[in-house]
Amino acid sequence: MIWILLTLVYGLLKGGREISKKKAMDRNSVMEVLLIYTLIGFLIVTPRAPSAMGLAPYQYGLILIKSFSIFLAWIMGFYALKHLPVSLYGVLDLSRVLLGTLMGVIVLHEVLLWNQVLGLALVAFGLLALKFKFFGKKETEDEADTRDTADASSDSAGSAKDPADPSTASSKESSSEGSRTKFVLLAFGSCILNSVSGLLDKILMKDINSSQMQFWYMFFLLVLYILYVLVTRTKIRKSAFKNGWIWLMAIMFVIGDASLFIANADPESRVTVMTVVKQSACFVTILGGKFVFHEKGIAYRLFCASIIFTGIILCVLHAG
Repeated sequence: MIWILLTLVYGLLKGGREISKKKAMDRNSVMEVLLIYTLIGFLIVTPRAPSAMGLAPYQYGLILIKSFSIFLAWIMGFYALKHLPVSLYGVLDLSRVLLGTLMGVIVLHEVLLWNQVLGLALVAFGLLALKFKFFGKKETEDEADTRDTADASSDSAGSAKDPADPSTASSKESSSEGSRTKFVLLAFGSCILNSVSGLLDKILMKDINSSQMQFWYMFFLLVLYILYVLVTRTKIRKSAFKNGWIWLMAIMFVIGDASLFIANADPESRVTVMTVVKQSACFVTILGGKFVFHEKGIAYRLFCASIIFTGIILCVLHAG
């Protein structure tokens, strides 16, 4: 059962990170947060460098693929989180459980027991209930205001427009549905790439230790973000280093990933079960949306999350 508890620690810390991410992006741009976040995380794991050497060439290659998957996943996920309510994003993020389970069955030949099939069905039902509720109604005024405020703060370099201008109002009305769908699709894309990363974790941790994985993963990730910033000439302000939310999320990230890598190293651990347990993060994001960001529509999201949580409980029965 230790690997399940470690995975639960990862999930709860992941939910805390989503709240910290959104708060951090109130003060800094997505790329500022991403670069500083990754840099701090790498500096924290740097003392592990002496015990991180000696990997085979193919292992470096697989870690690089994992890092590249997360590099893209974070860009998509951070932009989606910036423009969506954190409680909604947290539940949308649960969709990775479906792909993660599929990968575990097909690639690692894991067998699903009856309780896990039933649990997975409940998870899928909860996700579909959320999806149709979300796309079946117009964006609430509170969510629109939240998103528009975020857009205004992140686009300070752009030209100002008169909110009373009819053309501006018409543009907002016609683009809200398309913008909302775009960010939801970005969230789903992030989930797919995170599932690929989760599969690679299980494959790699059979032969390497957590120090090796965490050091090289963070090293490659930092290099990718530095290259991105240099190629795109993205401006990184020094004030970003003073954003306490970035420091907090980096600390939670390192602790959470260490827990996850140790869990993956356990021969008894299973990707199909771990993928589901990770989704405990949604409860943290929903509560954070209610008490930190004062979001609306929490009751229905909590109802969907409760269905999903029931599925999680069924999936972990007899798994330890």
